[in-house]
Amino acid sequence: MVLALHDNLTRLEEMRQEAMQGGGDKRITAQHARGKLTARERIDLLLDEGSFEEFDILKTGRGNALGEDNYCYLGDGVVTGHGTIDGREVFVFSQDFTVFGGSLGEAHSQKITKVMDQAVRVGSPIIGLNDSGGARIQEGVDALAAYGEIFHRNVEASGVVPQISCIMGPCAGGAVYSPAMTDFTFMVEKSSNMFVTGPNVVKTVIHQDITSEELGGAQVHGSVSGVAHFVMPNDVLCLREVRRLINYLPSNNRQKAPFLDLWDPPERSDPALDYLVPSNPNQTYDMNVLIYSILDGAEFLEIQAGYARNIICGFGRMGGQTIGLVANQPSVLAGVLDSDASTKAARFVRFCDAFNIPLICLVDVPGFMPGPEQEHGGIIRHGAKLLFAFIEATVPRITVIVRKAYGGAYLVMNSKHIHCDINYAWPTAEIAVMGPRGASEVIYRREIKESKDPDATLAEKMEQYRKAFVNPLLSARRGYIDDVIFPRDTRHRLIRTLQFLESKKTRQPDRKHGNIPL
Repeated sequence: MVLALHDNLTRLEEMRQEAMQGGGDKRITAQHARGKLTARERIDLLLDEGSFEEFDILKTGRGNALGEDNYCYLGDGVVTGHGTIDGREVFVFSQDFTVFGGSLGEAHSQKITKVMDQAVRVGSPIIGLNDSGGARIQEGVDALAAYGEIFHRNVEASGVVPQISCIMGPCAGGAVYSPAMTDFTFMVEKSSNMFVTGPNVVKTVIHQDITSEELGGAQVHGSVSGVAHFVMPNDVLCLREVRRLINYLPSNNRQKAPFLDLWDPPERSDPALDYLVPSNPNQTYDMNVLIYSILDGAEFLEIQAGYARNIICGFGRMGGQTIGLVANQPSVLAGVLDSDASTKAARFVRFCDAFNIPLICLVDVPGFMPGPEQEHGGIIRHGAKLLFAFIEATVPRITVIVRKAYGGAYLVMNSKHIHCDINYAWPTAEIAVMGPRGASEVIYRREIKESKDPDATLAEKMEQYRKAFVNPLLSARRGYIDDVIFPRDTRHRLIRTLQFLESKKTRQPDRKHGNIPL
């Protein structure tokens, strides 16, 4: 009996050591040669030291149905379990490219779905480190069924616990849809790619030569498609940024984000903000100056920084509390709203609302992008997404109108008319149906046309219109602005407003869910 027990202990130790080696030293060396870490190295960097507890280290798949290379690897190409990030519990899975190219089969999927189920059950974030060649073809339809089980859980977990995907290698075919349904997607430059159909299929079907990087590399998805929320230069920095993101988020939809006091006085003012907005309404400035000025410790985590740069979305803290910030960027396309910017902001607003993160909106928007390309691309539908997202949000919503707020774009950007909680304006705010030039050309069309000096008449009428309509005082008289504030006091006023809105309660209509214009 004692001998049998000793044999079992020895065998267990051998099996665990075997599982730790994944696909073996040769394949691990090849992984490092590509500039990539192994599945276990990534987990070690992501989680607090010594906190990882692994599940199913000895689980194996059914083997190759074709009878070739029928070896069953312990762990089946994915490492799963839970650990902590700065002391907070998270669940994680990390695909092992050294085992069958990280391909997903039945046992592989069962390990992933187990940690996803556990994460939802206990209310902790799910982090997936993806490095996979896709479905394990040798397992046939079982591999497709395995993906379906993961997709189902992505949807079930959506809005319940934060879901984060890191693409740290190839991600092709059906494998891309799980990361696409998670809340945030990270990609690593030069070593990760995502596409539904790869370069070989593209060449066969449409006879176009294209590389994996050009088709679905990190830069493409970070700046063109908007699929990637973060693009990082290597595995180490990617995992460090995931840890940073987690610190802004609550563990689940029943909690609030962790409070972190950065010892930045709430009453701090910044006199330089009084001079941020140029006197010339056509002159640009950088909205980031305002953002970094008002946030605790000048710390800001921007989301999708390279995509739709005419709008800024991201997380910061005010008075120690996490806030979601949406701001027009006048230095890019004058801060105009287009289809990409509307969709980017709408999804961010919906995430913040799902996880109890208050929203602050900084407005300088001249309108929606004109032109047939935008109209044919569905700007009406995309703009409606942002409008729908703000109206649907029940978290505290605060707006500061910094400069331009024209037409429908003014309404969409969390205005008082769509029931934002508090709406402030700077003295430089310009709130109107349209800009002075466009309005004057419509209202005074005949006078300008009949004038001996049309340009001088237009300039005169524009100035009249600006004095009469394009200022925050008229809106304040109507009660559409709660207060016109000194720019230097913006931080203090926002923090005090967040404090009294903390106990905000709302009543929702009795319905299954709304029908956002997707």
